[in-house]
Amino acid sequence: MKKGKVYLIGAGPGEAGLITVRGVRCLQASDVIIYDHLVSGEILRHAKDTARLIYAGKEGGKHTLSQEEINQLVVEEAERGQVVARLKGGDPFIFGRGGEEAQVLARAGIPFEVIPGVTSAVAVPAYAGIPLTHRGYTSSVAFVTGQQDPTGDESIDWEALSRVGTLVFLMGVKNLPHIVANLIKHGKDAATPAALIRWGTTADQETISCSLKDMVKKAEEMRFSPPAILIVGHVVGLREDLNWFEKKPLFGKGIVITRPEAQAHEFAALLREEGARVIPFPVIKVVPPEDLHDLDRAIGGLEKYQWLVFTSANGVDFFFARLRERKRDIRDLKGIRICALGPATRARIERLGIRVDLVPEMFISEGIVAAFAYPLVGNYN
Repeated sequence: MKKGKVYLIGAGPGEAGLITVRGVRCLQASDVIIYDHLVSGEILRHAKDTARLIYAGKEGGKHTLSQEEINQLVVEEAERGQVVARLKGGDPFIFGRGGEEAQVLARAGIPFEVIPGVTSAVAVPAYAGIPLTHRGYTSSVAFVTGQQDPTGDESIDWEALSRVGTLVFLMGVKNLPHIVANLIKHGKDAATPAALIRWGTTADQETISCSLKDMVKKAEEMRFSPPAILIVGHVVGLREDLNWFEKKPLFGKGIVITRPEAQAHEFAALLREEGARVIPFPVIKVVPPEDLHDLDRAIGGLEKYQWLVFTSANGVDFFFARLRERKRDIRDLKGIRICALGPATRARIERLGIRVDLVPEMFISEGIVAAFAYPLVGNYN
């Protein structure tokens, strides 16, 4: 059997729109998607309908699958001839163990590609209004794992780090006291500005800004928990002027959308653009009527009608679909005037190349009645 292929894809830092175009294309081509805890559900929408989704998340020390089991799973699926997307938060090669997984694939002789992602080390500070470098502040930056075991062998050169302009610690909440103590001990000024950012790039983003020496106390007071990133450096002081994301009008607000899921995407995108956390909760499902007799009878006698009134975009879609099924088309509407309730309904009709004659001023059923009873109440073309 021909071996499959594996894409090691960086999904970005949390915000679904930050995945790369190449990453989306590889997802769409994959038969199996093995994804991590911090991967947005919106990103998984790019998967084709037949793709199998396998959760392999690691959260707070609780592992759905061990790293060895993940490695084995990826190899097994590829050896079965599947195209596999290994979807990882951030960038696969920035503290993402992507290098380890790539080594396993190379040893097994399985073709693979690495699709870089926007690392949270860069994106999260940017969403908090913190540039990691700035000509007036620093020209050096270092990325450090925050999961260094404080009781184990030291592999971090704290003295060297203390001389770097900007420090970014990933996954460092658990060892925050250890990190702060070692930086100050090895020469970092205790008054250096610092920021701790949780759930960066999402509507749940939270940020603490204070001096390095006060960070542990502040984090404990706010009960900060992972996932979070620590930034240490004078560039943190720029946040006061550059904090753009958390100033969006709907930032931090959760908004429930009750529309049918297939019709909610455009509205959800507008809300997210303003900083909202969108909660899909469809309470309506659009289905065909059980009996089509009355509609078919009306379609069969279209020449008798002077007006067609559409009260929703759903009605437009269903009517013209049924019109085609009855071997009719828009030519059969010749001489019939069209009324549309609301701009969305009007746009759906005009997309078919049909002119709308009337849009009532009130986008409710009573508005239609008023428009016909009093011809001036409405928008006639």
